Amino acid sequence: MIRAFIAVEVNDDLRKQIAQVQQELRQRLSREGSRDVRISWVQPTAIHLTIKFLGDIDERLVDDMRAAIEQVLREHRSIRIPLERFGAFPRPHQPRVLWVGASEQWEQSEDAQRLASLHRGIEDCCATFDFAHDSRPLSPHLTLARIKEGERHVGQTLAKTSVMDRPLSLGSLLLESVVLMKSELRPTGPVYTKLWEVALARP
Repeated sequence: MIRAFIAVEVNDDLRKQIAQVQQELRQRLSREGSRDVRISWVQPTAIHLTIKFLGDIDERLVDDMRAAIEQVLREHRSIRIPLERFGAFPRPHQPRVLWVGASEQWEQSEDAQRLASLHRGIEDCCATFDFAHDSRPLSPHLTLARIKEGERHVGQTLAKTSVMDRPLSLGSLLLESVVLMKSELRPTGPVYTKLWEVALARP
């Protein structure tokens, strides 16, 4: 058994920009530092857009899943997702996750609808392999950090600095292929290994 997920990779140029944003955000939060706050920052090399978390899967399914996903992606063309805002889950005043993602305006666009259609196709495909179907819509975001302790203090700092209201101009994440990633959990953080990559149909 291996722990795996389906995702979209981030190119090197975008990783560098995200790393800079992370550093600026870390500095803002550290100025208002507290001993009660513990934040785990995602390594830029590990940042990706998760499409479907699979959990533990039988290695014998890897090739069959690739063939099935190829069939799904033949019906979809590439999608550009602009990274234009900061966000927090579950709520800004008590965040557990900090991220960058698409604007609310983009989420009403035709590209967002195409992303939702792609997500449904992958969900339906995975359901044929007995993976649980997630009915929640895909929220296209890249995780920057996870708050382990001190959510309320971090929320207060974010409100004080108005960082959540700051417009971003990171460019776009181009979704032109998806990958199956194996995830190995280690004390120093997860290690990801790409098992396969399948391209979408071209525009």
